[in-house]
Amino acid sequence: MTRATRFTSYAGVLFTLYALVWFSVIKVPFVDAHVTDELLPVLPWWLLVSFGSYSLGSLGVGLYTFNDVPDAYEGLMKEIAEAKNDLRAKGVTVD
Repeated sequence: MTRATRFTSYAGVLFTLYALVWFSVIKVPFVDAHVTDELLPVLPWWLLVSFGSYSLGSLGVGLYTFNDVPDAYEGLMKEIAEAKNDLRAKGVTVD
């Protein structure tokens, strides 16, 4: 099973469960109906904001620790220098 198929399967099951609870076909045990009615409408937004926060945090940590990877840093600087030299050879002003 590929990742896309697995993700689609899990997402379909979770969406179906969410819709069944949203339309009160399935009751959530140990949770008052009033609480469920207030939480379910904001749940997708909460998940979206949480995912965005996690993504930005991961990106920030990656940028912050980029210089801690000397091999990658040196390789990137070498590629930048090669690109600048290539552009200069083609007559483009760089810097």
